[in-house]
Amino acid sequence: MRLPISLKIFSITTALLVLMVVVTWLSVLNFRQLNNQVRALSDWYLPLQQQVASVEILIRQQIVHMERVMAGMEVAKPDPEFLAAESNGFDMRGVNADQIVDSSLRMLGEAEAQKDLKLDRVTLAVLGKQLPAIQTARQHFHMTFRLFQIEAQEGTPRSQKIVRETLLREKDTVDVEIGKTIDILNRLTQDTAIQAKKEEKRATTLNWIVTAIATTLGLIFAGFVTRSLVDPVKRLVGGTRAVEAGDLDVEIQVRTHDELATLATSFNHMVGGLREKERIRDTFGQYVDPRIVKSLLENRMPSDGGERQVMTVFFSDLQDFTRLCEGLTPDAAVRFLNRYFSLMSEVIRTRQGIVDKYIGDSVMAFWGPPFTDPADHATLCCLAALEQMARMEAFRAWLPEMFGVSHGLPVVNVRMGIASGEVTVGNIGSETSRGYTVIGDTVNLASRLEQANKFYGTRILVSETTRNLAGDTLVFREIDSLRVAGKLETVRVFELLGIAAELSESDRQRVQEYEAGLARYRAQDWDAAEAAFRECLAVEPKDQPSEVMLERIAAFRQASPGSEWDGVWVALSK
Repeated sequence: MRLPISLKIFSITTALLVLMVVVTWLSVLNFRQLNNQVRALSDWYLPLQQQVASVEILIRQQIVHMERVMAGMEVAKPDPEFLAAESNGFDMRGVNADQIVDSSLRMLGEAEAQKDLKLDRVTLAVLGKQLPAIQTARQHFHMTFRLFQIEAQEGTPRSQKIVRETLLREKDTVDVEIGKTIDILNRLTQDTAIQAKKEEKRATTLNWIVTAIATTLGLIFAGFVTRSLVDPVKRLVGGTRAVEAGDLDVEIQVRTHDELATLATSFNHMVGGLREKERIRDTFGQYVDPRIVKSLLENRMPSDGGERQVMTVFFSDLQDFTRLCEGLTPDAAVRFLNRYFSLMSEVIRTRQGIVDKYIGDSVMAFWGPPFTDPADHATLCCLAALEQMARMEAFRAWLPEMFGVSHGLPVVNVRMGIASGEVTVGNIGSETSRGYTVIGDTVNLASRLEQANKFYGTRILVSETTRNLAGDTLVFREIDSLRVAGKLETVRVFELLGIAAELSESDRQRVQEYEAGLARYRAQDWDAAEAAFRECLAVEPKDQPSEVMLERIAAFRQASPGSEWDGVWVALSK
């Protein structure tokens, strides 16, 4: 066929749509009849059955009250209050039963008025006569019970016996009338349900038959139309598999006059582009961030060697991930990390950072020239850290979906360390695999600060240089003077609290009280330091750095650090 592919596909689609319309039309006709039976059951028959059942229950309750009254009259000393209460209960149940019968009669009238619904009007007419019979029998039973109460008080034993026998006959009459009505309604609902099942089966069978016919016709027509596409497509598939196998010298020849010829030409151009891309992949395949690849391709950075730059380095790590991972399957652990890394890396890239690598559950990233302005890298990194903390709420909200439960979920928290300073940046690695990364003391310090969160109970710790470069748009709290493992120099450690414009007054007061306590702590004024840290805890009872300092003060009171102590805390472990 020399028709364009678009017209061939349009023909197939049109034919299938026509067949679908036919199937749908037949389905509507079949299920309309089924819907009639279902509506009759749900709207009329079942509600009537429920109301008659309620009447039966009320009459049974009347009989119970009657039997209690009769038993109460036979005792040596009848209890007037008990007899009055039971008699009143008898009356109330009778009134309620009559009201429900009246409601059922109104419902029958409404059913008779339904013109758009096919109902068993003969049976409904029989019910229309049977329901008043129930009401009449119940009222006779009610009046006979009243007569029995009168005879029990004023009549002779013989008259009492006659009325008692009459009362029992009236009770049996009510039972008979109720039984007749229930039998009628049971037959009505059962017959309607059986008819509905038959309609459903007939509709389903017919639909399957029509669907099978439509499917067969559609497949025949589609096969006839698409056969003309098979040969050219096979050649394209063969060329695609050759490219998949690594043969980039393949060329597709399609001698048609439709879109397949255009597709073959585009395919050949694509293969030519892949040959060029292969050269680029061999050179830059090891890089992840597109900005690094672009800079290398544009010769804005050397492919060999390195240089020293002032940058900001970031490390983050999931708290207690090893223990958490023990309770996860390998598939769940991978999905957990992939979701977490996706959220965190998106924030880093949005804030112009470079994701250097993923180490287990840790993320390493850096900010600095030529990817960010030299004056902004510390601020951008701190903002990214705050935003990642905010994203953790969305991550925790996803955990019930992953674990399939909403209770007993693990507590997922993250710790972050940030340091700014000179680093060596460049393409580092072997001849066959390299990575654009940063190395140096600043990198090690950022890693140590992330780990230092463990014994301060903090979330984001930054170095003094980062705090100075970030400026006044952010709020920091000096936590301690620390000598981290692996370094001899003392580092002033700060906690990143948030954006200055958004910080609450209580948090500002907490910063002031803590830093005042820290100054007295370094001066070995333990009483004043303790008072300041306790004031900090009064503002925020869960302020863990204050609790850490109070524990140290208690220890120093037992064993003084000496007059030569410089206020520096030495971290002996990571």
